[in-house]
Amino acid sequence: MATTVPPPRKEQRGFICNHCGYASRKWLGRCPDCGGWDTLTEQQSPVRASRPGRDTQPALPLIHSASPAPTRLVTAIGELDRVLGGGIVPGSVILVGGDPGIGKSTLILQLLSALAAEGLLVLYVTGEESAEQIRMRADRLAIDQEQIYVATENCVEAIVAMAADLKPALLAVDSIQTLYSEEVAAAPGGVTQVRESAARLLALAKGSGLPVILIGHVTKDGAIAGPRVLEHMVDTVLYFEGDRGQVFRILRTVKNRFGSTNEIGVFEMKESGLAEVENPSALFLAERPVNVPGSVVLPSVEGTRPILVEVQALVSPTSLGTARRTAIGADPQRLALLTAVLEKKLGVTLFNHDIFLNIAGGIRIDEPALDLGVVVALLSSLYEKPVDPHTVVCGEVGLAGEIRAVGQMELRLREAERLGFKTLLMPAANRTRLDKTSTALQVVSVKTVQEVVAAIFLP
Repeated sequence: MATTVPPPRKEQRGFICNHCGYASRKWLGRCPDCGGWDTLTEQQSPVRASRPGRDTQPALPLIHSASPAPTRLVTAIGELDRVLGGGIVPGSVILVGGDPGIGKSTLILQLLSALAAEGLLVLYVTGEESAEQIRMRADRLAIDQEQIYVATENCVEAIVAMAADLKPALLAVDSIQTLYSEEVAAAPGGVTQVRESAARLLALAKGSGLPVILIGHVTKDGAIAGPRVLEHMVDTVLYFEGDRGQVFRILRTVKNRFGSTNEIGVFEMKESGLAEVENPSALFLAERPVNVPGSVVLPSVEGTRPILVEVQALVSPTSLGTARRTAIGADPQRLALLTAVLEKKLGVTLFNHDIFLNIAGGIRIDEPALDLGVVVALLSSLYEKPVDPHTVVCGEVGLAGEIRAVGQMELRLREAERLGFKTLLMPAANRTRLDKTSTALQVVSVKTVQEVVAAIFLP
């Protein structure tokens, strides 16, 4: 009987860009995709030719492939569970990115401590720090559980073998950019190594049901370093945001296959670690100045959570040839658009004024409801007239100066009422939908920016 001999392994040669992952069959001085110079390096990866008759999983009708929803691994950190959609899904791979020193390792260590407190064995693998450094951080955070295992390892094959031996309830790797595979001839941190290491850990998670958390470095532009395919491979992508000079940290969902991508978690950095902020609205408004021009309160909604934030604007005459337009916590292009709408529809002069916009507290607002808050704050600073401190405003502003409706107005209204505000300035289109909603707030509806001026700044 003849013995079947597998086909020989083929060597696949090519050049891959270290910045963006662009592949080319020949060397190029400049990457056609990202424009980087001298970034293409030669890579060799053995590929086994496909074998006829190889065992494959048969295709099944969707109705027959359904299975019960897996039980999520609920942590004791409510803000993290909110962002993840109710907990960690077994077999999922979560990528956490953020600036250096923002608190990523602290958050993961506190997560492992919370799971270990429930009697679960967890594994923390670090390729950047020693076990002594992790121990020092654990002492600062008052973490002392025997169920937390720590290893210093960079080889992804060794990490997979370690996880198979210990069988932890959760594996955390810090960071994905420090890992390497022995089967890839490339330096750690390169596009090929990051992609291959992530693929090995992804196969481990899907094959064994072990949830894996990867910590990722970010570039100067704020994107996670490495190939863009890394974010496509994982199930969930979280960004840890905030200024290191501020005590607030925002955990924001960018991608989530098992929940909403609009949720945020709010933390406060303390000496003992990250503390959950259960009432972020009161915290963001704690230092709000009263009866000062250029300040207004916006009832924003992030996912299912209403948050009241302070919108600050400073409009100041300039003697320079080109006036500045600076926005912190908001889209600068949106600020320029709203400035043009005010000049066109209200006839105000802003081209010779510097305009600075700030969302107090270090939070970033991207929803259209911010428009009306920006408009009111700009006019307040320009006219030198403060807005009533008991008033909140929200609404989208169109190019024709019309005030458009926004979603989830009931949530915004209840949060403003809970914190003691008395007046809500809102789009007229939203008012018709709230006729059956009982509220103690005085609701003022507007249709155009001209009506906004009449309602806020005219006696």
